[in-house]
Amino acid sequence: MLRRRDGCGSAFFEVGVRAVDHGGRGCLVPRDAGGEFMSGFDRIGLVVPLIQAPMAGVSTPAMAAAVSEAGGLGSIGVGAVDAPVAREMIAGIRERTARPFNVNLFVHPAPRRDPAREDAWRGWLAPSFAGFGRSAPTALRAPYKSFADDPEMLDMLRAVRPPVVSFHFGIPSAEIVAALRETGAVLLATVTSLDEARAAEDAGMDAVVAQGIEAGGHRGVFDPAAPDDALGVLALTRLLVRQGRCPVIAAGGIMDGAGIAAALDLGAVAAQLGTAFILCPESAADTAYRAALSGPRAFHTRLTCLISGRPARALANRFTALADGENVPVPPDYPVAYDAGKALHAAAKACGEHGFGAQWAGQGAPLARAMPAARLVACLREELAAARGVALRDRR
Repeated sequence: MLRRRDGCGSAFFEVGVRAVDHGGRGCLVPRDAGGEFMSGFDRIGLVVPLIQAPMAGVSTPAMAAAVSEAGGLGSIGVGAVDAPVAREMIAGIRERTARPFNVNLFVHPAPRRDPAREDAWRGWLAPSFAGFGRSAPTALRAPYKSFADDPEMLDMLRAVRPPVVSFHFGIPSAEIVAALRETGAVLLATVTSLDEARAAEDAGMDAVVAQGIEAGGHRGVFDPAAPDDALGVLALTRLLVRQGRCPVIAAGGIMDGAGIAAALDLGAVAAQLGTAFILCPESAADTAYRAALSGPRAFHTRLTCLISGRPARALANRFTALADGENVPVPPDYPVAYDAGKALHAAAKACGEHGFGAQWAGQGAPLARAMPAARLVACLREELAAARGVALRDRR
């Protein structure tokens, strides 16, 4: 049995876990001679079974530290910054808390450069740029590296030794995983299918984040060109609990304590919430993003590849609406397409138009609440306790 704390007083509840032999690399390790097993994820010591999603560009050291101090696992996304900036962000968390936190990295394949495709993309976006008195970029670039191709980032992580490291878009090489394992880090990977979960298990991850189609931001698919079954968080979580081998963290559309309770009842060890934290004052979301999330547009999200070149769920806006036009070309590979997307947003924003921003949000967006991160964690903890109390009464 895998024991976990439910975040409500001192009560514990039990979750059945099938123990398996991974040849020393497994997700479950012996707890004691009595035959119980525990996961590497247990080492985090969560008081509240929730993870604040990394949300690159939105999460901040202040947010991550506040969540960790309140008993959850705070996270920062460093996939879009270089090693020196990432080091500063990690230092910023450690100045605010001594509790564990998560550092998230992007492990996307290097983009395939196709000049003809990039020219077609720039040409298609040209009228949108012209509407704001600008020309489309004369050339596109990849604005940041994949962690798989960034030895400087690895060296920095080995030096500063963050307690938790997570991966999005895939898993790095066995050599990189081994190097991070030597630091003592708990390792997590986002997955969207059973096949991806099994790859994460084989790579020695301590837990997997089961990202349902409801989730805001980028889909964590390993191969964006492959078919996507678009599993919801309920089906995906239960599938991985029943047929996978690693502890499962449910993600996608979860916004309150009742949602966390539902994830736990499905067998997850925790829930990951992102959109729920965007309206917190510690987030880096700008005023326009906050206004959109607080208004009627929160009821309308859609998956789009146009902004970055990879499927991602965002609030419907002028950028996502471009997909409804005719003869939409295939965007360049991620993150090259993002270079054009960021440039278009900058041009529009300079003219007072905020409808071309990457306003990522999940399907639970209308349930977002504006309050400090620590207070939100406290509310989630109270709601979880209430939900589980109702569930216990119902079972009597």
